[in-house]
Amino acid sequence: MEKVNRRAGELIIQAIKEQIRQNDPPETRETFDRLRREGHAEDEVYRLLGCVMTSEIYEVMKHERVFDRDLYVRRLQALPKLPWE
Repeated sequence: MEKVNRRAGELIIQAIKEQIRQNDPPETRETFDRLRREGHAEDEVYRLLGCVMTSEIYEVMKHERVFDRDLYVRRLQALPKLPWE
């Protein structure tokens, strides 16, 4: 199970890096840059961004709804406060 979780985490980080590379949504890069300026280590920033992405994936699957970009962006902007806090 640990291998599966590790691989899932790696895929989430890859997806975050792709969002930053493509600047889509731009708020991902903005949040990354803001958190780094606030003194968070790079790996911690990726973990925080990954928490937001994972939370959105969970909500989409649990409630069988479409991706809510506005909610995703609000959750990014609220970091380092996590979505479930």
